[in-house]
Amino acid sequence: MEYQNLVNIYQRLEATTKRLEKTYVISEFLKRVEAEDLPKVILLLQGKVFPNWDPSKIGVASRLILKAIAISTGIDTKKIEESWKRSGDLGKTAEELVVLKKQATLFSKELNVKKVFDNLRKLATLEGAGTVERKIQLIAELLTSAKPLEARYVVRTVLGELRVGVGEGSLRDAIVWAFFTDEIGFKYNQEENNIEIENRDDYNKYVNAVQQAFDLTNDFSSVAKVAKTKGLNGLLDMQLEVNRPVKVMLAIKVKDVDEGFGRVGKPAAIEYKYDGFRMQIHKAKDKITIFTRRLEDVTKQFPEVVKYVKDNVKGKNFIIDSEAVGYDPKTGKYLPFQSISQRIKRKYSIEKMAKDFPVELNVFDIIYYEGKNLIKDSFGQRHELLWKIINQVPRKIVLAKNLITSNEDEVKDFYNESLKAGNEGIMFKKLDAPYKPGARVGHMVKLKGEQEGIDVVITAADWGEGKRATWLSSFTIACIDEDGIFLEVGKVGTGIKEKAEEGVSFEELTNLLKPSIIAEKGKTVKLKPEIVVEVKYEEIQKSPTYSSGFALRFPRFKRLRHMERSPEDIETLNGIRSLYNSQKKTS
Repeated sequence: MEYQNLVNIYQRLEATTKRLEKTYVISEFLKRVEAEDLPKVILLLQGKVFPNWDPSKIGVASRLILKAIAISTGIDTKKIEESWKRSGDLGKTAEELVVLKKQATLFSKELNVKKVFDNLRKLATLEGAGTVERKIQLIAELLTSAKPLEARYVVRTVLGELRVGVGEGSLRDAIVWAFFTDEIGFKYNQEENNIEIENRDDYNKYVNAVQQAFDLTNDFSSVAKVAKTKGLNGLLDMQLEVNRPVKVMLAIKVKDVDEGFGRVGKPAAIEYKYDGFRMQIHKAKDKITIFTRRLEDVTKQFPEVVKYVKDNVKGKNFIIDSEAVGYDPKTGKYLPFQSISQRIKRKYSIEKMAKDFPVELNVFDIIYYEGKNLIKDSFGQRHELLWKIINQVPRKIVLAKNLITSNEDEVKDFYNESLKAGNEGIMFKKLDAPYKPGARVGHMVKLKGEQEGIDVVITAADWGEGKRATWLSSFTIACIDEDGIFLEVGKVGTGIKEKAEEGVSFEELTNLLKPSIIAEKGKTVKLKPEIVVEVKYEEIQKSPTYSSGFALRFPRFKRLRHMERSPEDIETLNGIRSLYNSQKKTS
């Protein structure tokens, strides 16, 4: 398939903000894509070349792309940089300058999807001497053959900043519309931007099948191919795979015990809410792999956890969900997440780190065991299995402390006990509920001890003035909508320190954000949304200033969350709206 065909779709998607129209455009395109090209196309529509579960990253900074543009066009790097600063979009800069190519294009070829996909994948695999130059050449090779618009989207894909607004919900529905149109009696009215469905029950059946397949595989590229080639039965046959991580189930917040029971019903399982590090642990025969909530492999950083699981969990093949909690080796008291956060990225002195910053593994769920997918089993059934297969050893591996009750006074006592032990609060879990990967579900809620802030991602920042001139000092923060679009909810600058010894400093945050800079205009830099932070606020107000339609009043930086939260895990627009409505009721 010619890359230009995909670029035409990018343009149509970028030209509309209507979710239904985007979904329809994608669905009509997918009908025309050959099965062998479908996985590549689905990934490229998301601005990726690797599925969610694959830890590989393209890993190319803007400076390398500047050099690639220079090689492919023959234009001086300084002129390219000046153009970039004017446009604020390196993709558009490439588009404008490719028109002015000075280099001979005798050996350039028409770009196709396979060539673009393969070159970008190679960027993640290169290692050793000369890696930087080879990466530049791979990008330059694409830009040399690219038409202007193709150059725009090649560069944006490399940067991970495609900006066409394709979220998981749109992809899911597009797959249904593309491959099951006749079965569901589906029609889209473009003029009125609405859909007609003859059989709503059948429609929901196919949507649920695609969603379930995605929940199990964490990969729409494989789901789409199965939908096209094997239909509904193929989707229903898709399975969890050990050592392929899935998104963990997430909880929503409640303000008190009464609301907790109101959400999950009575009786409920009440568990400690630990301030630790989420671990999804896979075992396939003798191989144990530890994945973070962000789906990163941290097995090497936690060798003692591997041993705890190997020695104390019965079974050859399983996937368990757990929380590693740091504790003081002298007092035995639980410590906050920050105490073990430095272990996550550590590559050296691992044994010493394990001794100085020990963790206890608290297991609270299981989703796969000895060839059986347990996602649809009730929480009660899953938890009963954990009791059978785990040998508890305090300060090594235990089941998360819990009780099953309908009594509010018992829950309040348990809540206070959890806080006293150094935890964040408690969880409420519905006993007959399934496990729902990647979703914030009403059958699992959390009640925390202090006023909880919200997790947001930094999307832009401004350079400071005077003594802060070399630091970023005003940070635009955003939530996420159901299609994965980041929407601003305010700016934060307070709560960040001048000196490193006082906490997270402007200098530390600046250094953390510099690799994420994708555009710069005047004093403002645009950032790839990667760094997640928790902020507190006084209240939420409606606001025309920010793209979310809301603004946090007096936001204050609380802590970094980027090592335990991915940008997709941040507060949703629906969550912001719910918080806004909730405060109106209580004020």
